[in-house]
Amino acid sequence: MSNRQEDLVKVKLDWLQCHFTWAPQKENIDLDDMKQRLEDSIQLNVKYQATSYNQLAFVNCLQGNCEEAIQNLQEAEKILRENHEDEFEKRIIVTYGNRAWVNYHMGQLTEAQSYLDKLERICQQFPDASRYTAMIPEVYGEKGWALLSSTARYYEDAMECFIKALKEDPDNTEYIVGYATVLFRLEWFSGTPESHGPSEAMKQLRRVLELDPDHTEAMVLLALKLQQFNQKEEALKFIEEALQKSPDLPYVLRYAAKFYRTKGDVEKAVELLKKGLEITPNSTFLHHQIGACYRTKLYKLMNSSGSKGTRNDAPQQRAELIELCKFHFQKASEKRPLTSIKPRLDLAGICSLNKEYHKAKEIYNHLLTLEGIRPENKQAICLQAGLFELNHIRSESNAIDHFLEGMKVNYNSTEQKRCRENLEMTAARRLRWNLRESKALGVHGFLHQLDGERREAIKCFEKALEFDPDNETYLSALCELRLSIEADNHSPSESQTYF
Repeated sequence: MSNRQEDLVKVKLDWLQCHFTWAPQKENIDLDDMKQRLEDSIQLNVKYQATSYNQLAFVNCLQGNCEEAIQNLQEAEKILRENHEDEFEKRIIVTYGNRAWVNYHMGQLTEAQSYLDKLERICQQFPDASRYTAMIPEVYGEKGWALLSSTARYYEDAMECFIKALKEDPDNTEYIVGYATVLFRLEWFSGTPESHGPSEAMKQLRRVLELDPDHTEAMVLLALKLQQFNQKEEALKFIEEALQKSPDLPYVLRYAAKFYRTKGDVEKAVELLKKGLEITPNSTFLHHQIGACYRTKLYKLMNSSGSKGTRNDAPQQRAELIELCKFHFQKASEKRPLTSIKPRLDLAGICSLNKEYHKAKEIYNHLLTLEGIRPENKQAICLQAGLFELNHIRSESNAIDHFLEGMKVNYNSTEQKRCRENLEMTAARRLRWNLRESKALGVHGFLHQLDGERREAIKCFEKALEFDPDNETYLSALCELRLSIEADNHSPSESQTYF
């Protein structure tokens, strides 16, 4: 094909709805970790294997393994033909789209065009379809799962996909599970609308179990929500039933372990997590949870080390638990340089506890450079980096900088509230020692500005500039505040507008 024909094929490919045109790309996802997770899910014969093969093909292609990607897509097509014969053409749209893209990346333009032709023929049967794709529940569902399994920044987009799929197919268990799962995750983020009020995830998980009483993945998620709302007996019933029905499913084991750790039974949690690790030895999630269990044991030891009978063994036990925490938090993050924010924060916390300040500082400095992450994650990084500077390095000035950065992320979360609390306490303490402390005055100015108290903010910035006259941040804030007040004074009042 000529360059013009190649460009024309590329234009058509960009119209498709498939993994290559959806949001997450190479720079946004940890490819090695995602590949491992997808291979584990396929090996364990979990539900929705065709979906896993489709996403694995995308990852393999991004890594340059195009022949493997073709094999993945052939497996996906085979599964869809065997398991969904009656609705094969609805479910094959994404797979054929991915196949066209992989052929294009291999320079096989004729083959790519042949899959575009197949898609065109399939889409003719759907009234609202475009030339090469149809936005039907099967496509929305596939997109929802792809976004859900990538990074947390796409969870809201995934939720919208499942909502659209369920609008046309409201009793489809696959889409209800996807919707419930994304709600479950969003409800854990303190700043999301889903985290306030009654749990919609709980409602959807009960709906899954109405349609499929043996869905053990739904059971463990529901148990964690019930535990969160202090419905302990029902929660334990679901955990025990899930472990009885799926004793070797890592997904069930890891969430059951989380349940027991929250319950206070750390030994049971470690037992389940180690069992899961035997089945999927490279699971970053399991390593993170094991690290969290050992950290719980470490804190318990530290709180009781002064009591009789624990003093002699405590230093050795403490050292062993610290090393176990570090090992598992490191394993949880080594394959995930882009997305392992929580494990890295946990690792930095343990390093700080062990007085490995250089290592902790290195981790925080890296995390502070990350872009395109969820706002509460950015705030959590700023909060913990600030507390590290405050409590371990004894640098109130650096701590203020980090807390301010967390505050400036415009997102109402628990992490932001904690940044503010620490910012207010630190600034107040500095002013008690020195009324001419310009940085603390600047902090008060910023907080007044954030609360819409412009005149109070102006006073603080003016005072700060008395002691730091060339500070561009204060000068800029002061200019902005004065201009906004001036603009309000010159804007017509409501009475002037009417007359």
